[in-house]
Amino acid sequence: MFYNKNMFRQFLPILLLTISNIFMTFAWYGHLRFKSTALWIVILVSWGIALLEYCFQVPANRIGSEYFSAAQLKTMQEVITLVVFSVFSVLYLKEEFRWNYLVGFFFIILAVFFIFKKW
Repeated sequence: MFYNKNMFRQFLPILLLTISNIFMTFAWYGHLRFKSTALWIVILVSWGIALLEYCFQVPANRIGSEYFSAAQLKTMQEVITLVVFSVFSVLYLKEEFRWNYLVGFFFIILAVFFIFKKW
C-alpha cells in the first residue's frame, strides 16, 4: 500500500475537525433530548464535552496551518459542521432534512470553491 506522509498530514486536520465537530455538536445540541434535566447539569456536561472538542480542534488547526490558510481552515470547519449537524439532527434529534437545506449547502459549496481557488 502506498503511504505518503505529507498527504496524511494534509488529511489529518479534516479527520480531527470532524471528530471535534461531533463532540461540539453533542455539547451544543445533545441536551435537547433531555429537556427535563436541570440546566446547570446540562451546562456542566456540555463544558466537559466541549473540553474534549478542543483536544481535537486545536491540533487540527495547528497541523492544518502548515498546509492551509486560516480562511481555508475555517471554511473546512464550517462545511464539516454542517455535514455533522445534518446527520446529527436527522439521526439523533429525529428532525426532517428539508430540500431548502440542500439549496443552502449548494451555496456553501460555491463559497468553498471561491475560498480554495488559487486566483
